[in-house]
Amino acid sequence: MSKWQTKEALIELLSELVHVPSVSGSQAEKEFPELILHKLSELNFFQTHPKYLNRIPTDDGRSFISAFVRAPKPTAKTAILFSHFDVVDVQDYGQWKDFAFDIKKLTDLFYAEKESLPHRVRNDLKAGRWLFGRGAMDMKSGLALHMSLIENACSGEFDGNLLLISVPDEEVNSVGMRAAVPHLLELKERYDLDYRAALNSEPMFSLYPEDRTNYIYTGSIGKIMPGFLCYGKETHVGEPFSGLNGNLMASFVTEELELSTELCDEDEGKVAPPPSNLIQKGLKNSYSVQIPHRSVTLFNLFILERSIDEITELLLKKADRAAKKIEALYQKQARQYAQFTGSIAAERKVKVLPFEKLVSEARTLLGEAQVNEVIDRVVACGKKDDREISIQIVDQLAIRCKTLAPMIVLFYAPPFYPAVQSHRCRLIQETVEKVQNRARETDHIELTEQHYFSGISDLSYIGIPVNQPSMNQLIRNMPVWNRVYSIPFEAMEQLSVPVLNLGPIGRDAHQWTERLDVDFAFGPLKDLLTLSVHQLLNEN
Repeated sequence: MSKWQTKEALIELLSELVHVPSVSGSQAEKEFPELILHKLSELNFFQTHPKYLNRIPTDDGRSFISAFVRAPKPTAKTAILFSHFDVVDVQDYGQWKDFAFDIKKLTDLFYAEKESLPHRVRNDLKAGRWLFGRGAMDMKSGLALHMSLIENACSGEFDGNLLLISVPDEEVNSVGMRAAVPHLLELKERYDLDYRAALNSEPMFSLYPEDRTNYIYTGSIGKIMPGFLCYGKETHVGEPFSGLNGNLMASFVTEELELSTELCDEDEGKVAPPPSNLIQKGLKNSYSVQIPHRSVTLFNLFILERSIDEITELLLKKADRAAKKIEALYQKQARQYAQFTGSIAAERKVKVLPFEKLVSEARTLLGEAQVNEVIDRVVACGKKDDREISIQIVDQLAIRCKTLAPMIVLFYAPPFYPAVQSHRCRLIQETVEKVQNRARETDHIELTEQHYFSGISDLSYIGIPVNQPSMNQLIRNMPVWNRVYSIPFEAMEQLSVPVLNLGPIGRDAHQWTERLDVDFAFGPLKDLLTLSVHQLLNEN
């Protein structure tokens, strides 16, 4: 008797998966794998072969699920199904927060109170096929479909093996996926597997507001997180021209980078979204009338074709441009103020340097041992976010090298996602064509191929890199590298399998109006994913 092969059964499974509030970093996220483990262990295949179903710990108390199904006829051919089960927080739900993880209740409430919803959401509700709830589209519907495919594999449907990997922490640092890479390599060697492709089912992402194109993705966009520590000069607010405000400096850097189309990477005429600020703050710990002379600003920057060397050069040029604007503003205002006071207008020169240069200066001033002691002390000082640890390391070293100030220090914070692509892979192209033809002829749906999934995904850690330049520039300028954060580049290089993302139609990821087109997800999409697996495992 089948478990998850009908729309009704998949809705029920999705409801159970969403009901667990597996917000990244929560206790529920740690417990969630037990639910998947319990569900899959009921399948006859895993009752007969329990060694193929495992909960694998990460190094931070979380775990991921690995479920391997061998084909009835022995073969090395294996397709990997990737998903994540963590979700973002639900504070944005406001009055509906208590129902964010109850898709049936929340959906009923939204249909009943549709006049309270944004206009674009009310328009969708007219179709009557939408389910609401945190994680419904991103991406527990994808996980539910993968569990359905695993059930098919257990029944011997595919001429090849199927491996399900479902991980935590995709929304933050990808701890789960970075831990899964060595596991995948170990399974490959233990069972002599031929990983044909990795199939993800992240939801379709809009490229612009009101974009209603349906996409199939043959790669995943890269992401890097540049930060800029802005170190000015301290002074009393009554003598502002004796110092330089770090918040002012950071604002000029942000103005220079925010939505800058100069930093949009390009692939065959298609551009990535521009950078956007994610963190900006002064680093004063308490109130005083001393100006905030230390500040920091961090950005999300997407990568397609550019190397880390090229990106670093561009960012340093941007920071240098911001530095010149800071100097010009300071000098202009100082001159005008001098006219009122009869004083002599001072000048400020702002240095721009990468983190590795700051470390070199610190070693010259303090010695190697003391620099390491400063960094180790920051890392050991309680539980902090990886980005906060990065900021504190740069800040503490800058404080000890204050003779360099005023300065803007470029550094990289976690996470880092390499850009991966498979649009030139014959197997992927043939699969995409078959899926597009089936969708068009059977379901009257057009699926447009997009080279990069723009929502950022864990496929970055297993796919074929766009290019494989040295990562030294990243490593040298990432303060927490090999302290609290690292990436298994060597294992990734040994895996490097083609990737494909085919997922549900949804709207408003990471918003309180997150919703899933359930008719497509648990109807045509289920059939298209099944077709994809057959094609990826095809001998020819």
